[in-house]
Amino acid sequence: MAVLAVLTDPFTTTFMMRALIGGVLVATMCAIVGTWVVTRGMAFLGEAMAHGVLPGVAIALLAGVPAVFGAAASAAIMSLGVSVVQRRWRLSADTSIGLLFVASLALGVVIISSSRTFASDATAILFGDILAIQSGQLLGIAAATVVTAALAFVWHRSFVALAVDPRQAHLLHLHPRAAHAALVGLVALAVVSAYQAVGSLLVLGMLLGPAVAAGRWTRRIPTTMALATCIGAVSVWLGLLISWYMATAAGATVALVAVFSGAVSALLRASVDAARAPTRSGRQAVKV
Repeated sequence: MAVLAVLTDPFTTTFMMRALIGGVLVATMCAIVGTWVVTRGMAFLGEAMAHGVLPGVAIALLAGVPAVFGAAASAAIMSLGVSVVQRRWRLSADTSIGLLFVASLALGVVIISSSRTFASDATAILFGDILAIQSGQLLGIAAATVVTAALAFVWHRSFVALAVDPRQAHLLHLHPRAAHAALVGLVALAVVSAYQAVGSLLVLGMLLGPAVAAGRWTRRIPTTMALATCIGAVSVWLGLLISWYMATAAGATVALVAVFSGAVSALLRASVDAARAPTRSGRQAVKV
């Protein structure tokens, strides 16, 4: 009973329960999007998008406008900017993303530095405040999660074809360019919705950690998403517990646990494979 109390007592408080619910919703959304980010090798775009919301959020805070609107506008500009720079300047995807990534980060810091509360504003944007999530924000995150799941379902065939062979996707009339744009949009939606919980610098951990961890055990996309959702939810719960008892930053602790889950999964997978190796060798010897 004492152990059970340690695991559940922190969540008897309203703000911790809201943080848990919001975190699980974010974990679900990030698991869906993160699976495709890992499959397509779009981690750099995800990082750039996470930093791309900085200018919009900074302007919104200074103007007294809800930060989510500034984040959404900034993410949309970032998405459009990557496409324009690639086509007009004929640069590679990595180069164009890198340029806009640095520009957005620098612009965000410049804007924030003009505020009298520079330190507190910067901390809130970069690292989030999952313990400050309100009921209205929970509804917004829940709506974003439902939209993400619906769009991922609708575009599933196109995303799969795009991951396997873009040329084949074009021949099958699965609209690879539109599919890529939709995927970038989902990344932007996840970043905008999750930044309130874990901040712009740490949202990539929620996108990648659980998806990488799940990918060690599954091969099918839907199964990977489901397992990544479970791993992400456990990461949120465990991160909040650690934060509660060790008095650490909640959002950063959650993100750290999510990233750490990938390392733990890799070690467990290696252990399982090593344990199975002698058995397989024995079976092959018997067949010979």
